[in-house]
Amino acid sequence: MAAELDFSPPEIPEPTFMENVLRYGLFFGAIFQLICVLAIILPVSKSHKADLDCFEPKNSETVKKPRATAPQINKKPKKESKKKR
Repeated sequence: MAAELDFSPPEIPEPTFMENVLRYGLFFGAIFQLICVLAIILPVSKSHKADLDCFEPKNSETVKKPRATAPQINKKPKKESKKKR
C-alpha cells in the first residue's frame, strides 16, 4: 500500500517569455502604485516651496489686475420678427 502513494512534487513547466513579462509587469505596476499613493500621503517639504518663491519676482508690476466682467456669451440675440402683409 505504501508503494502506491506518489509523494514526488508535481511537474511544473518552465514559465514562458510572456508569463515572465506579465509577472514583472505586475510587479512594476504594484511598485508604481505604491509610489503614487505615498506621494499623495506624504507632504512635500517646505524647503522646496521656499526655493520656488525665490525665483518669483515680487514687484507690484507682476501683480495681475482683476479683469472686468466679460459680456455673457450664452445670451442669444433677439430674432427679428417678420412683417405681416
